[in-house]
Amino acid sequence: MPLHGETVAKACRTKVRTADQLCRKELDFFKSVLAQESDVTVACTQEAPLFGETAEDLGYGGRLTFANVREQAGWSDEARQAGPKTAALLAAAAEEMPPIQAVTLESKGVALIYGRDEVAVEAARRLSAALDVTVLLTRPGEVTPPRATEFPVVKGTITTASGHLGTFSLNVDDYALPSPSSRRSFAWQPPRNGASSTCDIVIDLTGGTPLFPAPETRPGYLRADPRDAAAVERLIGEAGGLVGTFDKPRFVSFDADLCAHSRSKITGCTRCLDLCPTGAITPAGDHVAIDPAICAGCGQCAAACPTGAAAYALPPVDALMRRLRTLVTTYAAAGGTGAVVLLHDGDHGLPLIDALARFGSGLPANVLPLQVNEITQIGPELLAAALAYGAGGIAILGRAKPKHDLLGLQRSIATAGTIAAGLGYGSDIIRLVETDDPDALDAALGQPSPARAARKPATFLPMGTKRGLLEMAFLELHATAPAPVDRIALQQDAPFGKAQVDLDACTLCLSCVSACPTAALSDHPDRPLLSFTEALCVQCGLCERTCPEDAITLVPQLDFVAWREPKRVVKEEEPFHCTSCDKAFGTRSTIEKVAAKLEGHWMFSGANAARREALFMCEDCRTERIVNESFDPYAAPARPAVGIAEDYRTEAKPGKSGLN
Repeated sequence: MPLHGETVAKACRTKVRTADQLCRKELDFFKSVLAQESDVTVACTQEAPLFGETAEDLGYGGRLTFANVREQAGWSDEARQAGPKTAALLAAAAEEMPPIQAVTLESKGVALIYGRDEVAVEAARRLSAALDVTVLLTRPGEVTPPRATEFPVVKGTITTASGHLGTFSLNVDDYALPSPSSRRSFAWQPPRNGASSTCDIVIDLTGGTPLFPAPETRPGYLRADPRDAAAVERLIGEAGGLVGTFDKPRFVSFDADLCAHSRSKITGCTRCLDLCPTGAITPAGDHVAIDPAICAGCGQCAAACPTGAAAYALPPVDALMRRLRTLVTTYAAAGGTGAVVLLHDGDHGLPLIDALARFGSGLPANVLPLQVNEITQIGPELLAAALAYGAGGIAILGRAKPKHDLLGLQRSIATAGTIAAGLGYGSDIIRLVETDDPDALDAALGQPSPARAARKPATFLPMGTKRGLLEMAFLELHATAPAPVDRIALQQDAPFGKAQVDLDACTLCLSCVSACPTAALSDHPDRPLLSFTEALCVQCGLCERTCPEDAITLVPQLDFVAWREPKRVVKEEEPFHCTSCDKAFGTRSTIEKVAAKLEGHWMFSGANAARREALFMCEDCRTERIVNESFDPYAAPARPAVGIAEDYRTEAKPGKSGLN
């Protein structure tokens, strides 16, 4: 494969050294480079373990990174034209990624084996030396009791299950102990409902409906079809090792203060709840709660979260966008044109790219692969940034049969695609390629991109929060657009838009301000005023559902002019001043409207005129007037006396009933 040393040196502006067999006869050359440089990037991933071990033996204290230029650039029919791509891959690999945070799970080896027959009992026998096992048989047939009771065997059906490795909690109905005199098959004592159990590991050999959503991702929950002997063997081998302390990545960081789920028991945003495949997200008052031990890292919550309360952490979006920026801008600086960014994961995408390189034509020279942890973590901010940086197209590589529902990713693609098309970048510029076949991937990448590149690619450095990065990416996308427009209408579930206020219906009660979780709607401390900042609106709907006058309607859109402006005044009225202390309170129109409606009412006229005067006072002066003058503002007037004429009186006589 060609090395393109001169192109790499020119584009990356760094020292470049080339070698033919760095891992073999030129290993001493590698050692000499380590002795001279603090940061070294090696264009080889196959021998990364050897290079890492060599660096450790030498006590190398610098940063050593690796880039795969062979399968991703050199092994290709277009390898001779892949100099800009090679430079981009090396530069992107050198971008530093933050360390991975971990969640610790602990298991003491207490296991519940849930089954129907002898398969569960035999699995328990084989695991009893490594685990503290109990067998729970659900609706068993004739199961022969073991000769010796080495572990408990009971009967029951699990009705609810929660938890994860180390903290499972189960509720069981039809629970029964076996009779010690069971002979041919288990005989059961009288059953009862409402039993409970806790354990560290749940081994499900029922072959029925899983106890958890996305069962393959639940730590500590192992499941196999009892009729599949090989699967049962694999399960037994895996279960025996689930004792001790285990670390799993913390895939998502969460800031409850930014969550727009609920206010005052009114539900707003439910995007993450609707998309989570594992049940790791649950309502928790005004916000949601994400259990990091259950989270499997699909990232759909982070991609869909409009406020940035949920943000992906493997890696954080700003770090991923910096790598994307380096990849695309270095490719252009090296003379590359027509870049197509290929977003892929490691479990499926890397092997497919490797197969295409080894057995096919390899990736085209203009296709720039960028690995993410899960393609479902991709949000609209990353897609917009890729186009703004100068990519002529985006391809996302997925499985033919996805691990999770791709609804969240499809929404991100639809939103970003609508905006890109509206700005003149072209339709179908963002493609989802779902295949397990390297030849099908080759065919998809060989199709010409219909996109128009940005007029002058952006170079902004991604820094800040997820929502801030999203705002920056879309504004830069607009600034570099081939055919910019001020406003683009979006689909109903889009996380951007306007809160349209009916000015005639709005009374400036400002209930919407207290409900808005992002301060998109705001008031003024000194006068009746409602302002709106469209760049902050996430279309959660809390203002619309809170407004007592039904004066607010959500309008999904992206208004670039409004995003660049500060607060827009929606409605402002003259305040009413207290007739006693001159303090401003309420609006003049509202107070006058109330006074007009009560004109002539018996509670506010005549002898009750003091009540009418209290209407025009602030809360403090109104209270003082009521206390000082000792009148009840809600009391009705005294009822008039009822007289009885003398002629109508009757007098009961002795011996008479009194009824005449």
